[in-house]
Amino acid sequence: MNLPPIVSKDEWLIAHQQLLAKEKQATHARDALAAERRRQPMVRIDKDYRFHTPEGEASLLGLFEGRRQLILYHFMFASGVHGWPIAGCPGCSMFVDNLGQSAHLHARETSMVLVSRAPLENLLAYRQRMGWTVPWYSSIDSDFNTDFGVTSDQGEAFGLSVFLRDGTDVFRTYFTTGRGVEALGSHWTLLDLTPLGRQEDWENSPSGHPQTAPYLWWRRHDEYDDV
Repeated sequence: MNLPPIVSKDEWLIAHQQLLAKEKQATHARDALAAERRRQPMVRIDKDYRFHTPEGEASLLGLFEGRRQLILYHFMFASGVHGWPIAGCPGCSMFVDNLGQSAHLHARETSMVLVSRAPLENLLAYRQRMGWTVPWYSSIDSDFNTDFGVTSDQGEAFGLSVFLRDGTDVFRTYFTTGRGVEALGSHWTLLDLTPLGRQEDWENSPSGHPQTAPYLWWRRHDEYDDV
């Protein structure tokens, strides 16, 4: 394996300071992008979407639980998705494993929920298996997934939508998918800090580093011992 060069402590500090300067530039660029995101136009949601919850039927407004903002993850759990009908998408599962204590979001008037097309009983059984506490609701009897672009003739997709509530009016302010969602996961971010990185074959790494195809190594957290 082609490992990084070994240098003295002083040489390491010089190289590290140079890297930190570039990281600070990237941080400032992300701050500027977040400022632009906060000013992006929004669209009113007029359709009355209904969701199945453990407490009964709820509207999109009800998913806010009285808070001003709602972050909604479109979790792939439907016919044709790996694990159906007893388990959800491994990649989506890995993302939810990264979610922390919701109290910190609640302190800023923000709720976080999952929504999938599977029957509610399937979602709750899988949530118990995974040990998650984030609220999970079923959109099985509504056009929600189709209207928001995560269910189509090509199958299921994942993504993350952000909504704002103004009184009883609900607006969609943001959506991301692909690596835009991946960037929110601490496991990927932590691996990016290591010399070997994610060990995926798309990465620009020194020759000889272990690398496999992305997605294929991902497992539900209770399945790694099965490999």
